Amino acid sequence: MSQRLFRPPAALLALAAASAAALAALPAHAGEVAVAVAANFAVPLQRIGAGFTAATGHTLKVSAGATGKFHSQIVAGAPFEVLLAADDETPRRLVAEGHAVAASLFTYAIGRLVLWSAQPGFVDDRGAVLASGRFARLAIANPKTAPYGAAALAVLEARGLTEAVKPRLVTAESIAQAFQFVSTGNAELGFVALSQVAVPGKPATGSSWVVPKNLYGEIRQGAVLLKAGEKNPAAAALLAYLKGAAAKDVIKSFGYGS
Repeated sequence: MSQRLFRPPAALLALAAASAAALAALPAHAGEVAVAVAANFAVPLQRIGAGFTAATGHTLKVSAGATGKFHSQIVAGAPFEVLLAADDETPRRLVAEGHAVAASLFTYAIGRLVLWSAQPGFVDDRGAVLASGRFARLAIANPKTAPYGAAALAVLEARGLTEAVKPRLVTAESIAQAFQFVSTGNAELGFVALSQVAVPGKPATGSSWVVPKNLYGEIRQGAVLLKAGEKNPAAAALLAYLKGAAAKDVIKSFGYGS
């Protein structure tokens, strides 16, 4: 008795071929990279991470917070493999202290500072509200651990408002918490990152003043490979991906310079 051979449908064969090709395009050993990221860049990194995983197969294990706190944790032995800081001073310090790889350091974004209120019309386009006394609380990130907080103090100093505003300052642990204070109404206004209010497709409501750079200087945000990640190909791959066009497009869409 003759036997009929089973012939899979052409569509099934095409699907199998496509799946095999997709798998072949991924590295043989997809890995994971532990990333410490400044709070202002947490949401952009989520979007970049999706593209990174699709392109390489590697995944991200992300911790977001204040750059200064990450420095202390890394020095104490925290197993982070890549640092995406809110400044370039902290990565340089880690290199000098022997905790990061000098040749890997580069600027991945240039941050912008914004005075923001969740209330429409509350903040004018010149930031004059700061001198008006029409608010009870002004939120800023901790200037000792968060570069955006230090930038906020520089703005107040440049405007000659440091002493007048000091009793109304509410200090947040990070720029993410500063944003939360304002968004929930616990502070009428606050200094936050432009990336937090200019989210592509979902911009924050309210009113804001994009602070001129000359009032606080340049917020150059540095990326660096940490010693714990020296032998992890996924860590090197992430830093390389951040320099590519796809990541740069995401970074630009959140209002960062490069």
